[in-house]
Amino acid sequence: MTDTKLAHELLSDMIRVRRMEEKCAELYSAAKIRGFLHLYVGEEAVAAGSLRALADDDAVVATYREHAHALLRGIPMTSIMAEMFGKQEGCSRGRGGSMHLFDGSKRFYGGNAIVAGGLPLAVGIAMADAMLQQKRVTACYFGDGAVAEGAFHESLNMAALWNLPVLFCCENNLYAMGTALDRAQSQTDLAAKAAAYRVPTLAVDGMDVEACHTAAQEGVDHVRDTGGPFFIEFRTYRFRAHSMFDPELYRDKGEVERWRERDPIQAFTEKCLGDGTLSEADVRELEDAAATEIADAVAYAEAGTWEDVADLERDVLTPEAAR
Repeated sequence: MTDTKLAHELLSDMIRVRRMEEKCAELYSAAKIRGFLHLYVGEEAVAAGSLRALADDDAVVATYREHAHALLRGIPMTSIMAEMFGKQEGCSRGRGGSMHLFDGSKRFYGGNAIVAGGLPLAVGIAMADAMLQQKRVTACYFGDGAVAEGAFHESLNMAALWNLPVLFCCENNLYAMGTALDRAQSQTDLAAKAAAYRVPTLAVDGMDVEACHTAAQEGVDHVRDTGGPFFIEFRTYRFRAHSMFDPELYRDKGEVERWRERDPIQAFTEKCLGDGTLSEADVRELEDAAATEIADAVAYAEAGTWEDVADLERDVLTPEAAR
C-alpha cells in the first residue's frame, strides 16, 4: 500500500466501525439498547472499501445490518447512538432504532428490516436519477439471503432492462440468518446469478479492504460512465451471531475461529506496518480517536430525551386524513 492518505482513511473507517459495534454489544447487554441488534463485526472491509468509492451525491440503501454503512456515509456517531437508545435526537428521531437508520441529507435511504426490501427502493431511486439525467450512483447493500428472494431477480432484471445506475453490493457472509448458503441455494456463485441478467459482475475477497475498494471503484466507474448496473459479490464473514438473540447453533466454533484469523483490520494493519505506509503511532492515534468518538456518542445518547407521549400519533396517517 503506497497511498498513505487512503490507507489512513480505510483503517480509520474499519476501526471506528469495529469499536462502535463492540460498544453496542456491551450496551445491549446492559439493556441500554433494546430490540434487535445485528452487528457487522468481521465485515468491516466491505463497507470501508466500497463506500470510499462513492461521491457525496450518490445514494446508499442498506439492510438491517447497516450501522457501518450509516457511519461511513457520514451520519454522526452521536446521532446513530441516540437512535440506538431510542432517543429523539437520533437520526430517525428514536422511532427507527438499530434496523432503521436514515438520513436524507446524506442520501442514506435507510436500513431495511425486510430481506431484499432495499433492492426495489434502490432501483426506484436510480430510475429517478436517470430520468432527471443525473450522473449519480445508487449503491444497494444486501446479504446472500436476499438473492433467494423474488425482489432480487425483479430488481436485477429491471435495472438491466432499463440500464439503471445501480451498484448492487452483495455482502455474502455465507449464512442467511442460520441457514448456510449451500443448504439454501443450488448455485452458490452469486455473481453468476447476476450475470444471467446480463449485468457485469465481480467477485472479490470481502476480507481485503484494498480489494473491496478497487472492485467498488471499478463498479462505480462503470455505472457512472455507462448508466447501467454493476454487481459485486463481496465474499466475507461475520464473526458474531446473526443477532444478539441468536444462540448460534448452526455453525462450528472452529469455522468461526478460522475466519477470525483473516480479520480484515488485523491483516490490513500488519500490511501497512510491514511496508511502512503507517506507523505504530498512526495506529494508536486512530484507536484513540475512535475511543473518544465512542465516548462522546454514548454520552450524547445518555443525555438524550424521550419523545413526548403526546407525539405518539405524529406522522401517522389515517385513512380519513388521506382523503
